[in-house]
Amino acid sequence: MSTVRKKGGPACCSCLSNQEAPVASILRCSNLTTGMDDAEIAELLASSQVRRHVFSAGEIVFHDGDQPHSLYILLRGEVHILKDTFSGRRIFISEVNEPGDMFGEVYEVLKRPYDIYVEAARETELLEIGSRFFTLSSQDESPSRSALLVERNLMRIFARKAYFMHGRIKVLASGSLREKIVRYLFQNMDTDGHVELAVSREYLAAYLAVTRPSLSRELSAMQKDGLLKVEGKNLHILDLERFEEYL
Repeated sequence: MSTVRKKGGPACCSCLSNQEAPVASILRCSNLTTGMDDAEIAELLASSQVRRHVFSAGEIVFHDGDQPHSLYILLRGEVHILKDTFSGRRIFISEVNEPGDMFGEVYEVLKRPYDIYVEAARETELLEIGSRFFTLSSQDESPSRSALLVERNLMRIFARKAYFMHGRIKVLASGSLREKIVRYLFQNMDTDGHVELAVSREYLAAYLAVTRPSLSRELSAMQKDGLLKVEGKNLHILDLERFEEYL
């Protein structure tokens, strides 16, 4: 899931109606179906390993400790990825709210039990793809072309996630919270010094491993110091030279 939307970047699935977009149209926006034509997407949807589920607000998609057997693609709605501490405190890790976004695939491929849980933030519809669709259960089976394309695309998705985590490690290795914010914004701003956040403050705080109030206070302090201007999810770097001193 992207954490920013750069100015002038490519269109994403948010241009589709979150309520009315056909499943096939949403899948065309998904990284999982890159390179598939309409017939191959139809083949995927016709598989007995592919099902649609609707979850009510507050309903759990899967629990911490469950054994994975599928990956999930968001069709409409929003889910939150969460973790509970031993003391019972709930930690927000991420959100999935763009049609076509996928989650759960790493656990499914590695066959590791979930160490997080996923909850529907509002009424949500998901496409569940069972692992038998893209993993052969016996040597006698021949994979469909759509299954082979899913396998190939998963490799690319994992490579992108590894690159994403590399960038996050560089951000978290910074010293102060201001340095973390500067490095994060520097990685994602356009040539005009503008960053449009595509996620909530809560998600960004989790990404930076700080509390949301701490993030908000530091952004306000940076704005007061004349480093940047904050307008909702739009951030503008006002003094690039001073800004880069924190790198």
